[in-house]
Amino acid sequence: MFLAWNEITRSKLRYALIISVMFLISYLVFFLTGLAYGLAEDNRTAVDKWQADGIVLSDESNTNINMSMIPVKSKDKIEAKEKATLGQTPAVIQLDKKNAEKINASFFGINKDEFLMPNIVEGKVFTNENETIVDNSLKKENGVKLGDTLKLAGSTKKIKVVGFTDNAKFNVAPVLYVSTDAFQQIRFERSDTSENARVNAIVFRAKDESLKNVHLKEGGLTSYNINKFINELPGYSAQVLTFGFMIGFLIVIAAIVIGIFIYVLTMQKATIFGIMKAQGISGFYIAVSVIVQTFVLAFLGITIGLLGTVGTSLVLPTAVPFQSNWLFFLSIGGVMLVIAVLGALFSVRTIVKIDPLKAIG
Repeated sequence: MFLAWNEITRSKLRYALIISVMFLISYLVFFLTGLAYGLAEDNRTAVDKWQADGIVLSDESNTNINMSMIPVKSKDKIEAKEKATLGQTPAVIQLDKKNAEKINASFFGINKDEFLMPNIVEGKVFTNENETIVDNSLKKENGVKLGDTLKLAGSTKKIKVVGFTDNAKFNVAPVLYVSTDAFQQIRFERSDTSENARVNAIVFRAKDESLKNVHLKEGGLTSYNINKFINELPGYSAQVLTFGFMIGFLIVIAAIVIGIFIYVLTMQKATIFGIMKAQGISGFYIAVSVIVQTFVLAFLGITIGLLGTVGTSLVLPTAVPFQSNWLFFLSIGGVMLVIAVLGALFSVRTIVKIDPLKAIG
C-alpha cells in the first residue's frame, strides 16, 4: 500500500489523467443507468401503484391493453381475492385556455371504491364524471393546478382537476384517473352505465403468487401475471435490453482502458522493478502494490463519477426521466471496480517475468 500510494503522490499528473478517464467513463455509465431506470419506471409506475398480481385481457389483445375490450359484467365471471375494472385510453389534453400546450396523456377509467384508486397527495377524490385526479408531473412540467379545466383534443369533453397523485405514468405519459362513466364518454363518446359498458381489463389480486386461486368462468378471456404484462408493454423490453447492453459494454470498456493504462505504466517502470528485485524486494510485493494502485485509481475515478452523476441529477429539468437507484449504482460501481482490478492482473504477469539483470542492462 505504501509503495502504491507513494508513487501516486509523486506522479500526480500521470495518475490524475488515469483517474480522469475512469471518472468520465463511470460518469457516463451512471448517467445512462439513471436515464434507463427513469425511462423504465415512466413506463410502469402507474401499474406498480395497483399492487396487483395479475390482469385479465381479451384473447385477441396479445397482451396489449389498448386492443383489449371486455364487458363490465365479465368481472362477475372472474374468481379472485380482489377485482377491479380498468378502462385505458391514450389522449391528447390541454388546459382550457387560448394557445395552451398540447400534452400526451393516458386516461384510466376506474371505480373509486375499488383498489385501483390512487393515493391523493393534494386535493380530493373525484365525485362525478367531470372530475379527474392527475399525476403530479403535470403540475411540475405543465403548470396544471387544482381547479384547472382540461379539454380533450377532438372532443367537446372537459374535465376539472380536483386532485393530484404521485408516480402515475403509463407508457411514459402522465395518467389521468376518471370514473368509469367518464371513460365511456371519452373512449366511446357516449355514457353507458349498463352491464354492456366496456372496459379494457380486469385487474385482480390473488391469494398467492402462483395465481392458482384465480379462475375465469367465461371464454374469450386470458389472465396474465402482472410482471409479464409489464414486460409486454410496447417498447419496454427493447428499451431495457438496449440500455442494459450499452451499460454492460461500457463497463467492459472501462476495465480494458484502465488495464491498458496500468500495463503501459508497468512496462515503463520495468527497469525500476528490476532494480527493486535485485535489492531483494519480492515480485509478489511489487505485484500487490500494482493491484492496490489499480484499486485506488479505479475507486477514486468511480467515486468522483458517482458524485458527479448525483450532482447532475439535482440540476436536471423535471422533463428528463432520470431517477437515481443506489442499488444499481453501487452494484455497477462494484462490478467496474472488480473488473478493473482483474484487468491489472495482466501487469502482474509481466512483473513476475522481469529478469533483474536484463532490466538493469
